[in-house]
Amino acid sequence: MDYSAKIAQALKLRPSQVTAVINLLDSGNTIPFVARYRKEMTGSLDEEQLRQINALLNKLRSLNERRQTIIAAVEAQGKLTPDLHKQIIAAATLTALEDLYRPYKKKRSTRASLAREKGLQPLADIILAQPRTHKTAVAIAAPFITDDVPTEEEALAGARDIVAETINDNTDVRRLVRQKARQWSFLTSAMIKKAEDPKGVYRLYYDFRQRIDRIRPHQTLAINRGEKEKILRVKLEIAERDWLIPLRTVYRPNLRSPLAGQMQQAIEDSAQRLLLPAIERDVRRYLTETAESHAIQVFAQNLRGLLNQPPLTDHTILAIDPGFRTGCKVAVVDPTGKVLDTTTIYPHPPQKRWDDTLKTMATLIDRYNISLIAIGNGTASRETERLAAELTRKLERVSYLIVNEAGASVYSASPLARAEMPDLDVTLRGAVYIGRRAQDPLAELVKIDPKSIGIGLYQHDVNQKALAESLAGVVESVVNQVGVDVNTASPALLAYVAGIGPKLAERVVKYREENGRFPNRRALINVNGLGSKAFEQAAGFLRIHNGEEPLDASAIHPESYKVARAVLRQANLNLQTNLSERETALSKLAPTTDLAAKLGTGVPTLSDIFEQLVRPGRDPRANLPPPILRSDVLSLADLKPGMQLNGTVRNVVDFGAFIDIGVKQDGLLHRSQIPRRQQLNVGDVLKVEILRMDAKRNRISLGWPGRK
Repeated sequence: MDYSAKIAQALKLRPSQVTAVINLLDSGNTIPFVARYRKEMTGSLDEEQLRQINALLNKLRSLNERRQTIIAAVEAQGKLTPDLHKQIIAAATLTALEDLYRPYKKKRSTRASLAREKGLQPLADIILAQPRTHKTAVAIAAPFITDDVPTEEEALAGARDIVAETINDNTDVRRLVRQKARQWSFLTSAMIKKAEDPKGVYRLYYDFRQRIDRIRPHQTLAINRGEKEKILRVKLEIAERDWLIPLRTVYRPNLRSPLAGQMQQAIEDSAQRLLLPAIERDVRRYLTETAESHAIQVFAQNLRGLLNQPPLTDHTILAIDPGFRTGCKVAVVDPTGKVLDTTTIYPHPPQKRWDDTLKTMATLIDRYNISLIAIGNGTASRETERLAAELTRKLERVSYLIVNEAGASVYSASPLARAEMPDLDVTLRGAVYIGRRAQDPLAELVKIDPKSIGIGLYQHDVNQKALAESLAGVVESVVNQVGVDVNTASPALLAYVAGIGPKLAERVVKYREENGRFPNRRALINVNGLGSKAFEQAAGFLRIHNGEEPLDASAIHPESYKVARAVLRQANLNLQTNLSERETALSKLAPTTDLAAKLGTGVPTLSDIFEQLVRPGRDPRANLPPPILRSDVLSLADLKPGMQLNGTVRNVVDFGAFIDIGVKQDGLLHRSQIPRRQQLNVGDVLKVEILRMDAKRNRISLGWPGRK
């Protein structure tokens, strides 16, 4: 089946673009590779557009598989009419398909199926026909009396059960009522009697009522969790007019028929017993899926911002994993991440060796020429920050940084950590992780499950498979945009390179350990299992610095080396020419259509080659603001309304953003304070204003400077 037209229409793209993407993906190409190196074929679609095409393609293919299954099932029953076949083929959603299939689906024993077994289907058909006759309903039912149906009333009751199920199974009825419910129904929640909510987590939902189309995703997820924890009772209110009118549009009692009352009873029974509970489940499922999709999107955006935080290069770091009773674990790591020293200090209760700790830290700073102290943000972090602040006030060249250590404990006990640091205790590995995470957040964050990072919105309540796929896509995207040094990267980082994956990443590292550095990209072919297709996908994203081929340090794909050298010749340059001269010469030689045709390539690829020749292997994270380095500590008592501070965005949620302003508690910049069209991402550095503080509840309200 050709899906290109449907996808193109949904995403407002040209069908030819979508067809090219589908063909490329079906041929085993990865999304990062297609986005970067097949721009001529796709019309320069970016990664986000490619992922949307891929997601919609998978959805349509899955829908079509279900369509074929339903056709086969109905056909096997001998009930597939040309009209029904046409409706099944035209169904655009899974819900529409299942509505069409519902009357033919094998059901468990129901009141209607028992009535059919007693021979009451013909009587039900008469009720549905609503004939005008002088006979009474009892007289019409009389011929259906049997040993199994001893009275006319039982016959009519059984027939009504069949009519009720028929109404419930009607595709048009379900569609019309569902449409009304999704727009006009109300979701309500109330606290269950005797339920316990000591912290008042669900206080907002003890007496909650909101129209379905106005409920925000975080409200849905909170209500779902409260219901799951047996604190809230949740109901859907559908006004009578919103289900009765659609039902009577399809099944109208004929007031001149003696069976009008039987039809009316069947309609009410169908609605209350069958249809409305099913519609409530449908609407709740719709709300949940919408909320989960939004929450996953928020998590993905936050993760992208976190992974894109600029690395702190050229710093030798004293990293501290804070603690009270067991002390603070300390590790010194050089600018390459190599561990130079480790120790444990005890500045806090019960030992309280504050002065000894200051001397130890000063000695380490002097011995290793340390320029930055990195402190994990867990237990005792703010107390340890006081220690660092006291020290940095005396040492002008040293600053400190609070590092989010979420996931550090998970990594420290992992097989990867044991393999990387076999000689270190698990607690000291945590300190090393904190130091390395400050140096290169991306390289360390890929070592832990993204769900452990703590930057989401109800991440444990959403579809875990969909969440994992979305987050893996974000990590893959960022890793390939940044590029990976194949001679230093961990298996965890290499695993996200297009075309490689976990098993091949292990083989690359093993080959590197046994044979030494890769001298050039072509040497990767020697890795067992890394064939031509994997090489094609991965090569452009792998960097080899100071190797045999200078272009291997850039994002230029080996398939375009010939074009790159031709560009240099056109500008009378070579690979030994310094970058400033290259930039000057290449600025006079634009990547035009004529030049692209002359060199046998496309303009998009030629433009990328120009950029890489001027800035080979440039890290895109370098364009973002660096983390805020501090030299003194603030407390809640230091804050005053109207004070303006620089802060770092730590988490973005539906109702605003949490900002680290250098005190123990992050402040909340409510969404009402954020200017329209202002997009905030995790890691952004911005100036905020203190609006008010609540010391008892440890809450800080922030504003956007100048916003009234």
